[in-house]
Amino acid sequence: MTGNELRELLGTSSAECHRRLMKEYGRYVYAIVFNKLRSCGTKEDIEECFCDVFTDIFLKFDYDEKYTNDIKGYIGTIAKRTAIDRFRRLSAENSHNAYTDDEDMAELVSNFSVDDHVDSSELRIILLQKIKELGEPDSTILMQKFYYNRKSSEIAKTVSMTASSVRSRCTRAMEKLRGKLAEVGITK
Repeated sequence: MTGNELRELLGTSSAECHRRLMKEYGRYVYAIVFNKLRSCGTKEDIEECFCDVFTDIFLKFDYDEKYTNDIKGYIGTIAKRTAIDRFRRLSAENSHNAYTDDEDMAELVSNFSVDDHVDSSELRIILLQKIKELGEPDSTILMQKFYYNRKSSEIAKTVSMTASSVRSRCTRAMEKLRGKLAEVGITK
C-alpha cells in the first residue's frame, strides 16, 4: 500500500482506510513494539503502545506527495519512536518501584529484637564489669567456666591450682558476684 492508495481510500472512506492500514501493517508495528518493550513491559503495555502508534498515524499522517512511496518507513519510524518513549517511561517507573509479595516478605521477618539486644548488651557490660571487680583468679575462673565452658581440671592448669580449689573458688566467686549484681539492682 502506498501513500497515494491511502489518500484515495481516505477520500472514499476513512474507516476503510484505517482498517486496511491496520491489516497491512499491524504485524509489522506489533513486532517493533514487542521487541522494544518485552524486557520491561507487560502485555497490556505492549498493546497500549501498539494502539498509540496507530492513533499517531491516523491523526498525524500527512497524505501529501512526500510519503507516496515510503509509507512503511514512516510507520516503522513512528512505531520505533513511540515504543522507545514508552520503554523509557516504563523503565523509569520500574526503577522506582519494588514489587514484593507476602510470601517473599515473610522470609525476611526476623525474630531479632533491637530492644532485647540493647538490654542484653547493657546487662552483659555490667556483668563483665562486676566480674572484673572480683579480681584474680576469681574473674579468670568465672570467665573460663561460664563463657568458655571449660571444666575445672582445665581451668586449674591455667591458674596453677587444683581442680577442687577451682570449684570452691568458683562457688565463692559466684556468691560475691550475686552480691555485686544485687547492689546495682540485678537479681536472678
